[in-house]
Amino acid sequence: MIAEFSIVPITGEESLSRYIAIVLKQVKESGLNYQLTPMGTIVEGECHEVFALIEKCHVTMKNHANRVLTRISIDDRGEDLSRMHRKVESVLEKLYE
Repeated sequence: MIAEFSIVPITGEESLSRYIAIVLKQVKESGLNYQLTPMGTIVEGECHEVFALIEKCHVTMKNHANRVLTRISIDDRGEDLSRMHRKVESVLEKLYE
């Protein structure tokens, strides 16, 4: 499963990078394959691992803000756990054909 998620604490602050760093540390410690993007984080792993990680990140952010917005987008294509980078490579190959 590949999931892209973003967690936004509603704090009234304009910059959220210090909160993103807290979440990204948990993502990194999970051992799952991940990619940070300007608009969210992409993780790849078994369904239960991905959901557990996102829940953990959401609960952690609730310790920093009373209101938290979490958005999740999922691409679940069976047992293949090495699709994240291959999907990008596939598009880039077609771009230069």
